[in-house]
Amino acid sequence: MVHPSFKVKKEELPTTDLTLAVIVPCYNEADNISEVLNRVLAVELADEIIIVDDGSTDGTLDVLHELQTKNIPNLRILYHERNKGKGAALVTGFKAAESDIILIQDADFEYDPREYPILLKPIYEGITPIVYGSRFLGGPRKAMNFWNMVANKMLTLATNVLYNAILSDMETCYKVFKRELVKDMPIRARGFEFEPEFTAKILKRGIRIYEVPISYNGREWDEGKKIKWTDAPIALWTLLKYRFVD
Repeated sequence: MVHPSFKVKKEELPTTDLTLAVIVPCYNEADNISEVLNRVLAVELADEIIIVDDGSTDGTLDVLHELQTKNIPNLRILYHERNKGKGAALVTGFKAAESDIILIQDADFEYDPREYPILLKPIYEGITPIVYGSRFLGGPRKAMNFWNMVANKMLTLATNVLYNAILSDMETCYKVFKRELVKDMPIRARGFEFEPEFTAKILKRGIRIYEVPISYNGREWDEGKKIKWTDAPIALWTLLKYRFVD
């Protein structure tokens, strides 16, 4: 049976003049980045694809340089000379984007670009300016590490309590939103605390986040997963901090 998240096809999306930028923060993904790009291209929805290399040291730069020689339409590759963190890479991408909508794509295989249509449909239909793809709304997923699951649930609960929301997955990578939402938003996060800071600032503006179910194929530590349990206390502090300050 095909999961509902794959049932929304590109051809079924409403006609729109809105353009889409896919931003891919990338750090030490030499083995994955080419295939991730291929999967994004295969969906044929992105007007811009912006890969931001965050000071990789594993040969990712060589792979990206090779991709640049292929003259792939709408592909831009930006570089940080040193590792600054996922949040910093995303901010670089946001500033470079020119499209109406931004979609965040991790540089691995945990999230499937074939689900772009279900993520974009509510925005194209004018229902909402922002969509999160939730891993906890019944989509097929590879079993998470127990403590990762606990941390995700606790941080999402904290978000809901502090910001009067009903989210199921605050930490999801798949965040899709109109670019105008970040035009005047100061984002100070440099690492994985981007997720709670961005979410907090969206909710404090009175904007309700629309969620859709997505699939999830989580990586193990030996496969290159980078977020650690120690990131959870930082995320919680970020949520608490931005409840009271901007």
